[in-house]
Amino acid sequence: MKLNGTHQILVYADDVNILGGSVHTVKEKEEALIVAIKNIGLEVNADKTKYMVISRDKNAGQNHSMKTDNSSFERVEVFKHLGTTSTNQLCIQEETKSRLKSGNACYHSVQNLLSFRWLHKNSKIKIYRIIILPAVLYGCETWSLTLREEPRLTVFENRALRRIFGPKGDEVKGEWKILHNEERNDLYYSPNIVRVIKSRRMRWVRHVARMAEERGVYRVLVGKP
Repeated sequence: MKLNGTHQILVYADDVNILGGSVHTVKEKEEALIVAIKNIGLEVNADKTKYMVISRDKNAGQNHSMKTDNSSFERVEVFKHLGTTSTNQLCIQEETKSRLKSGNACYHSVQNLLSFRWLHKNSKIKIYRIIILPAVLYGCETWSLTLREEPRLTVFENRALRRIFGPKGDEVKGEWKILHNEERNDLYYSPNIVRVIKSRRMRWVRHVARMAEERGVYRVLVGKP
């Protein structure tokens, strides 16, 4: 979306995201936005407005402040926009931590169903895939997974599958045996959580690649933002 024919901003309902190459540029765009929305009877809520400097240099932007129209905006290092957590170092750890926290909350809310012996395992798997998994994978199309994050996601999924499939009875010895991860994976025919994430990323990339070249998302994909 263009503001006054020059400034580009991202808008979703009442959430407005302004990007710029410097604090000064963002400040100019913010001032233009304030003027534009005043003409239609709206105003910016200063208490809910934050700004973040994204740079590999941790000290970048330390000497800058954001003040417009007698309002001062807070600078943050972590910011959540439309449910997705962004950091000033562009680290994926905070986002995956947040998503796993949401997934754990969903898991604990239905764990009694997952361990209920009279409920078929296929029904339990559907509960996991429909209720729990979406809470973890929200926005995963934009994740750049590292070897540090993949094991955390795998551990989360293994715990859910352990609850679903439970121990295995040994008819010869008359004992219960805890299933190994490989045995549980053989029983769970769907792709594991890491493969699902990578598959969704590729599907999103194909979708973006078909967009018109002037679209902002396409320009970011090809490195021309």
